[in-house]
Amino acid sequence: MLLNLFFLIAACYLSLILALIYGWNKVAEFKPEVLKPKIRFSVIIPFRNEAKNLPGLLKSLSKLNYPAAHFEILLVNDASEDDSVEICKEYQAQNPHLKISILENERISGSPKKNAIKTGIENSNFQYIISTDADCEVPESWLQSFNDFILKSDAGMICGPVYFKEEKRKKLFQKFEKLDFFSLQATTVGAFGINQPFMCNGANLCYKKEAFLEAKGFNGNDKIASGDDVFLLQKFQETGLKIAFLKSEHAMVKTKPQQSLPQLVSQRIRWAAKAPAYTSTFSKFAGLSVLLMNFSLIIAAFLVLFKVLPQQPILVIFLLKFNADFILIFLAAKFFKRELAMRNYFWCSIVYPPFSAFVAIASLFSGFQWKGRKFKS
Repeated sequence: MLLNLFFLIAACYLSLILALIYGWNKVAEFKPEVLKPKIRFSVIIPFRNEAKNLPGLLKSLSKLNYPAAHFEILLVNDASEDDSVEICKEYQAQNPHLKISILENERISGSPKKNAIKTGIENSNFQYIISTDADCEVPESWLQSFNDFILKSDAGMICGPVYFKEEKRKKLFQKFEKLDFFSLQATTVGAFGINQPFMCNGANLCYKKEAFLEAKGFNGNDKIASGDDVFLLQKFQETGLKIAFLKSEHAMVKTKPQQSLPQLVSQRIRWAAKAPAYTSTFSKFAGLSVLLMNFSLIIAAFLVLFKVLPQQPILVIFLLKFNADFILIFLAAKFFKRELAMRNYFWCSIVYPPFSAFVAIASLFSGFQWKGRKFKS
């Protein structure tokens, strides 16, 4: 009976992964044609204590190959205690040809980042909002790629790819983090491919300002600290807005990996804490399938160890998961031109079940730290 349950869970999980693999391949890669710039963008960047990261981001914004008259940069300070504001002011003074605004966040809810984005939108002048994070760097063709994609697709919300900057000396947990992040990107794109999008990344997200206002922004989920991206996605789906994924190497935003294992765990707890607020049936099925698959492998390993279950069927389940996951993650690694990261796949596939199980449990009972603040789950 117990073995049958494990096989049922594995069947649900494998069905999910196969669907995501199909969805990934269904989303075609987009190549910008460098169409005439017509879309005007308000680039919104919330920041808090990002003095180390802002110079890299601001430098990349200076290199955008898009008419300065067609975009503005809104830097929203969320009570920074370092030199972040001074760095932004210096950048503003050095780039008089760019329209740059430095705003102070107006905190009105339990989610400072959502408040910061809302503050930026309220002060924006153009029809499309595009956001990224202060620890990111954008490519020169970023806005041009979104311009071309919007003109071709007429999408009201466009989600873009995010990947890690390459570091010379990666720590062991960062190698794990990279593969885990590839799995999230692959899941995001795969879900778009089967018309069941439920994930996106606020580090590379674009949408109509009008749609944000009509959907009343973050109302209804402003007590949840994170989720400024996925909850907007949910809201826009409910209003029938056309949503698409910009699968293009010309629109990739680079971000930094976490600098310590506790930071990684805290980040994953923060991400997991918002999962119960997902509304779509598919997102709940996906989350439950992943959770049960990883828990069942841990339990099965102990039952095999104590000879309660035979090892052959459990090994078959693990190998089926191992190979299906490999295909999905490899698709993302290949897209980002990081195939060598797959050298760490074997040990990461063993570490992942206990890691994800711990994060899931911790998200229910413990809080997390984010930008020097403590939040409850």
